[in-house]
Amino acid sequence: VFLEESGGGLVQAGGSLRLSCTASGFSLDYYDVGWFRQAPGKEREGVSSITNTDQSTKYADSVKGRFTISRDNAKNTVYLQMNNLRPEDTALYYCAADGVVLIEVPDGQYEYEGQGTQVTVSS
Repeated sequence: VFLEESGGGLVQAGGSLRLSCTASGFSLDYYDVGWFRQAPGKEREGVSSITNTDQSTKYADSVKGRFTISRDNAKNTVYLQMNNLRPEDTALYYCAADGVVLIEVPDGQYEYEGQGTQVTVSS
């Protein structure tokens, strides 16, 4: 029973990546899912979240208009489409799932968390 992130990599500024967060051993249908990131020497930051009920979404101000979160329950996966990437987006990106996920609480203890996928944006 775990979450696994994928899709990270090295990209030039202005480029795009799509991260995936896939659940194994349980269904994401009943969980909110959030994306968080942590850069070296910085605190963990909430990036985006999506609810399991009405698929309401939230975004950190730093990514609004550039990132889009979505979910495909049939594939048991949540995506984070990241466009117009900037060097300051460089970080290890994690996904978390729980009944409620709040990106305003980046250090929250969530029922499931993945190991992360590295995103590096070069200038």
